[in-house]
Amino acid sequence: MTFSTLAAALSGIMTWSFLEYVIHRWLGHDRRWVRKTVFGVEHTAHHSKGNYFAPWWKKALAAAAAMALALPLSVLVFGWSLGFIYSVSFASFYLVYELVHRSLHVWQGVGPYARWARRHHFFHHFHDPAKNHGVTSPLWDVVFGTFASPRQIHVPEKLAMRWLVDPATGDVRESLMADYALRPAKAGSPPH
Repeated sequence: MTFSTLAAALSGIMTWSFLEYVIHRWLGHDRRWVRKTVFGVEHTAHHSKGNYFAPWWKKALAAAAAMALALPLSVLVFGWSLGFIYSVSFASFYLVYELVHRSLHVWQGVGPYARWARRHHFFHHFHDPAKNHGVTSPLWDVVFGTFASPRQIHVPEKLAMRWLVDPATGDVRESLMADYALRPAKAGSPPH
């Protein structure tokens, strides 16, 4: 692999990483844009329902539109070979983001990265939506001053993820109690 090939691939990955942050922070949380974009509306539903994800076809359309824009521009700037590598790396890392994001919500995960990513992301969901906009990496949160190091995450009972709750006790699984606690529902609200 040549240096140019590696640089094109890393540039595509870094471009998606940056856009992941920008889209999430501004289109997903800036009041000027939230209700004016499809992403903002879908993202609001995701935060309020917890386990809601936009339908796959909307994500596929967004990815196709991004590729339709990225490929010709990158080919124009870098030539066919490097432009193609850049675009494929960009689209591939978007798919990695989608897989990581969904898995954080639906699967307990294993290993240090999964533990870090869940805590980082759920701090954003349940403590401070102005922090931790990067789902796959804290890089841009650090750069833009929106990084917060999570403490114990207090998850509202009605939004608790299945992997978090022990079905026998209805409380956080013992192995996760150091990282998570359930925040009881307000009086009069239905249980999860």
